[in-house]
Amino acid sequence: MKILVVEDNKNLNRDICDMLSKIAETEGIFDGAAAMDAVEYNIYDLIILDVMLPNVDGFTILEKIREVGACPVLMLTAKDGISSKVKGLKMGADDYMTKPFYRDELIARVEALLRRYNNNFDNNQVVFKDMVFDLNQKKVTINGEIVNIIGKTYDILEYLVRNKEIIIPKEQLFNRIWGFDSDTIWSVVEVYVSNLRKSLKPYNYHTYLKTLRNVGYMWSEKN
Repeated sequence: MKILVVEDNKNLNRDICDMLSKIAETEGIFDGAAAMDAVEYNIYDLIILDVMLPNVDGFTILEKIREVGACPVLMLTAKDGISSKVKGLKMGADDYMTKPFYRDELIARVEALLRRYNNNFDNNQVVFKDMVFDLNQKKVTINGEIVNIIGKTYDILEYLVRNKEIIIPKEQLFNRIWGFDSDTIWSVVEVYVSNLRKSLKPYNYHTYLKTLRNVGYMWSEKN
């Protein structure tokens, strides 16, 4: 799971990333133009978005987010006027908080948005049958036994399970795990998925990992 924090105050940005680090992997961006590139080419589970940003404002970024997908967006800004809130919500923001804010309230709102958009999210766990992901420790167990799936292999599995029954193109998986600006070649996806399949085979969970030739992958219970 990945959360993007777009906030030009670098100290506040880092504080928010630290607050949410136990919930998900966090990425901080301080500039509106850089955020426009990030939301176009990367995939996030939630975006925290300030309004007043250098180069490109938050409303313009929100418009771009809604053009490319339905990622939940929490607007976080010093603007406390009702008109700003109404504008953000009408443009597609899912929630709105004004600065200064309470740490516990921000965490609670983030968790509520993640639950709303992801039925598998509950108490920092993702569950599929007897397979349980500990999002804090980034560990996966099957029938209570820790499975040796770590690093990017873990990230791939978690992402596929979160999006079960949805075809994930190879390019999308690469951009999500490695980043669109990575120097790594695409073929690395096939290597990691192959290793993942081998790790799941002793538990017979490899049968849920489907390969769609020349397209991508899907986590599915269907034959």
